[in-house]
Amino acid sequence: MTAMSQLHVRAEPGSVAPVVLLPGDPDRATLIAETFFETPHLYNSYRHLLGYTGTYRGMPVSVQATGMGCPSLAIVAEEVIRLGASTLVRVGTCGAIAAAVAPGDLVIASASVANEGTTRQYLGDDPHSAVPDFDLTRAMSDVARRGDRRVHTGLIQTEDAFYATTPDVVPRLAARGVLAVEMEASALFTIGTLRHARTGCVLVASNNIGDESFLDGESLRSAVIDMVRTALDALVEYTDTGRRTTGSGPAEGIGA
Repeated sequence: MTAMSQLHVRAEPGSVAPVVLLPGDPDRATLIAETFFETPHLYNSYRHLLGYTGTYRGMPVSVQATGMGCPSLAIVAEEVIRLGASTLVRVGTCGAIAAAVAPGDLVIASASVANEGTTRQYLGDDPHSAVPDFDLTRAMSDVARRGDRRVHTGLIQTEDAFYATTPDVVPRLAARGVLAVEMEASALFTIGTLRHARTGCVLVASNNIGDESFLDGESLRSAVIDMVRTALDALVEYTDTGRRTTGSGPAEGIGA
């Protein structure tokens, strides 16, 4: 039998960069690689979990599709960490909860309510706060606010069931400070904490929960490009200012 590097992300050793962007959609992984990476190289296509490595402004970076939901995200995050990734940023879409968040806005997660089962399997019934790396989150927020697109930084909620969140729960979630809902971030943050990897999450609001209309394709693509550029520019600044991309040890503050 031929040994595989990992069961699902079948990448050769050294082919995954320390910094990895994590979209759910494999087609979005291709869009990111073709739009932003210099000389992108496809390192995985197994199960259509497309993964590419290239460089952006001199920084080695990978983009790896995760599929939909926390169970799939958890598999991919665990495997790319085993392959050498140490900084993982989810770049995806979300449904807006807060009245201030409109379709096309960026949402940067400072924490996520873990309304899903994957982290409960990791942690049992122990209480836990699913939070990303503070300095990386602040860097993304700072970079995003330099652009023309509206940006919101704060609490999100991660859900298992896409169609279970109905308009009648929106006021209750909004009253608790939830900006938006999505399906992967809390698992990413928790695995990052457990595996000593730095994590972050930036999202595009694709619709308001309860509104059946979504951003049209061209508007969504434009917002996704702005989102990814925000993440990549923040990661370049985060690493260029001497912040480690490994998860070991305490992080210094941006601007410290």
